[in-house]
Amino acid sequence: MKLGRTLLATATMLMAGTSLALAAGELHIYNWGNYTSPEMIKKFEQKYDVKVTVTDYDSNDTVLAKIRQGGHGFDVAMPSQSYMKIWIDEGLLLETNPGQMENGKNIAKDWANPDFDPGRKYSAPWQWGTIGIVVNTNVYKGDAGTWATVFDPPEELKGKINVVPEMSDIIYAAIKYNGGKLCETDKEILKKARDTLVKAKPNWVAMEYGTIEKMVSGDFSAAVDWNGSGLRQRLQKPEIKFFYPKEGFTYWSDNAVVLKDAKNVENAKLFQNFIMDPENAAMISSFARYANGIEGSEKFMPDDMKGAPELNVPEDKKAVAEFMTLCDPATQELYTRIWTDLQK
Repeated sequence: MKLGRTLLATATMLMAGTSLALAAGELHIYNWGNYTSPEMIKKFEQKYDVKVTVTDYDSNDTVLAKIRQGGHGFDVAMPSQSYMKIWIDEGLLLETNPGQMENGKNIAKDWANPDFDPGRKYSAPWQWGTIGIVVNTNVYKGDAGTWATVFDPPEELKGKINVVPEMSDIIYAAIKYNGGKLCETDKEILKKARDTLVKAKPNWVAMEYGTIEKMVSGDFSAAVDWNGSGLRQRLQKPEIKFFYPKEGFTYWSDNAVVLKDAKNVENAKLFQNFIMDPENAAMISSFARYANGIEGSEKFMPDDMKGAPELNVPEDKKAVAEFMTLCDPATQELYTRIWTDLQK
C-alpha cells in the first residue's frame, strides 16, 4: 500500500510500445503514496518524450471518490483488485486490453486471467502483497505472529502502535481475531470485532500511513502494515521484523488502469505496456519492495529481495491467507458503521 510525495519529471524522446507510435505530451498518474519508482518514471519519459506527473492518494476510497466526481485531470490510477468491479460496473475505465498488448505476454500465469478482470481487458499488473504486523524486536521479543499484538498488546508495545487506516484490512483482522471469516455477517462476531477495535484503540499511538519513517526512527514500535513496507523498514533497521498473523491475513494486488475521461489515452496505453516489461516491472518492485506479477522480472531484482522473508509466506501460514475481496453492499455498510465508531 503507501504514503509519499508528488513526483514530477521531464525528459526526451523515442518510439515503441503497444502500437510503435511516436509519443509526446503529458501523462498524469494518480497512485498510492511512496509507491512509484522515480527511476522508472524517468525512463518512461525519456523513451517517449512524455512529461509525467504523479499525484498521491492514501486509500481506495479516496481515489474512487475523486474519479467519480470527474474533472480530476488524471489519466491512470491504481485501484486494488477488491475495488475493480466497482470501477468496471460504474463505467469509470477504458477497455484498453493490456492482456493483448505487446508486453501482455509477460503477465505471470497466476495473474493473467484474474476474476476481478478476466482476460485483463482493463488493467495491467502493478504490484501485489500481504497485510501483517511489523515489530521492533528490540522493544518486544515475544511472538508477534498474532493479531493480539495490536488488539491486546503486551505492555512493551502499548502506546507505541500504529494502525494503517485501511478499513477493509483492519476490520478483516478484527473479524479473524474473533473467529469470523472474510465478509462475515454474523452480528455477534461483528459486535465482538467492533468491541475489540474500540477497546484496542487507546493502546495505539496513531492511525496513519506513514509507517516506514516512524518505525525506523523509533516513534512507532509496532504497526499493522504491508509486507513491502516491512521489508523497507528492515533494510534500514534490522531489528524490525514482519509477522504473518496466525488467525489469518489477506493478500491483494494493485492494477494500472486508464480512466474513461483520460485526456492522454495513447500515452496511458503506452504506460500500461511499459510497466509489463520485466525490467521496468523490476524497477517498480525495487523501489516499493513488493512483488509485481510480471514473469521474468525476478532476474532484475536486487539481491536483498530474493528470498526476503517479508515476500515469502511461510508454508504453515499459507492455509490462512485469503485474497481480499470487497463484500456485498449490505455487508460493506455494516463494516462502515464499525469503522465510523472506531473513528469517534
